[in-house]
Amino acid sequence: MTINLSTALQAYANASRAIGPGMAPRDAAGGGFADLVRQAAAETKETLQKAETESLKASLGKADIGEVVVAVADAEATLQTVAALRDRVISAYQEILRMPI
Repeated sequence: MTINLSTALQAYANASRAIGPGMAPRDAAGGGFADLVRQAAAETKETLQKAETESLKASLGKADIGEVVVAVADAEATLQTVAALRDRVISAYQEILRMPI
């Protein structure tokens, strides 16, 4: 799997700009944690759609195999990340439920 350094740096910059102490927005343009999650979900959707589009192009013989492999690998990594985050959120929720009141 290849990682595009400029994309990773841009994502890191966006995340650091969007969140601050206590997940509050750092500037007036930021929207906090909910917007960060919304943006991550949108980027995930775009990545998965790109992989699907490239796969369809490949099945029609209209795509470069290298681009297809990169798009599918990116989609796989994104899906694994989403699944890991989902598992962590569920685990945290279960821990909260176990807390005595």
